Amino acid sequence: MPVFLDFEEPIADLFEQLEKAQQTEAKGKVDVKDTIADLEAKLEKTRKEIYKDLTPWQRVQTSRHPERPYTLAYIESLTDDTFIELHGDRNVKDDKAMVGGFGMFEGQSVMFIGQQKGKNTKMRQYRNFGMPNPEGYRKALRLMKLAEKFNKPIVTLIDTPGAYPGLEAEERGQGEAIARNLIEMAQLTVPVICIIIGEGASGGALGIGVGDKVLMLENAWYSVISPENCSAILWRNWDHKETAADSLKLTAENMLGNGLIDGIIPEPSGGAHSDKEKAFSFVRKAIKKNIAELSKLDADERVSSRIEKFSNMGFVQD
Repeated sequence: MPVFLDFEEPIADLFEQLEKAQQTEAKGKVDVKDTIADLEAKLEKTRKEIYKDLTPWQRVQTSRHPERPYTLAYIESLTDDTFIELHGDRNVKDDKAMVGGFGMFEGQSVMFIGQQKGKNTKMRQYRNFGMPNPEGYRKALRLMKLAEKFNKPIVTLIDTPGAYPGLEAEERGQGEAIARNLIEMAQLTVPVICIIIGEGASGGALGIGVGDKVLMLENAWYSVISPENCSAILWRNWDHKETAADSLKLTAENMLGNGLIDGIIPEPSGGAHSDKEKAFSFVRKAIKKNIAELSKLDADERVSSRIEKFSNMGFVQD
């Protein structure tokens, strides 16, 4: 049975009824086709009603759904099994929380880079819960420079609770690695598309988040801090995480309204985890459209526009 979030209880109830009806039909003793059709219609309607007006905290929960597709799942779907992963930062080691490599997308070679979380406890530990060390960001930059050398577009998939905050990460220059990526990404001469597919937290997200187009999935979030940590700082506990989520204005709609992203990619009714193939198709369409548009521009024009876009973010109040 799928995993359901707390606000998805009505969906869970209908899904359980549907499963029982399908089991009854499988036994072949009772004709329940009409019942199944009715339950399927109710399930879809309930999904749409719940997901059309989620609160910021519910969107945060959706972005963390354990069955939500992660970076490698998107890459596998987008590249039709032609992805060649590249490893290492040529300095310390290969950071398993950051993945990247070339893949064929719509007939052309594209460099895909992103944070990867794990599907189970063992893989989460292996991937360091999607929190890259400095060598992860240095690997990402090495791959970006490789793509630039061969004039290939870059697509980054952002999904991280933040850069790894451990002592060893700071010793190896976590802040410098992220800062270096910011200045280098701003000057890349090839098209750069950044997509927040889940969590986009703090500098961990920004480290691969400077692009010509920055897009967000409908139920992703993007903020300087997570709602829990914000609550812990302001109220000394996590009890106010819902209030914090609302105050941080971290949803895709908020980000677009504040001019911090360039577009929102829709998700299937019920979130990306409810219909992964449809979610992949939406992302594919967005990447294809933006690569085509950006490829028509001169390299210097792209760089100037990119730098101007990020320079104009925020405001100064006298």
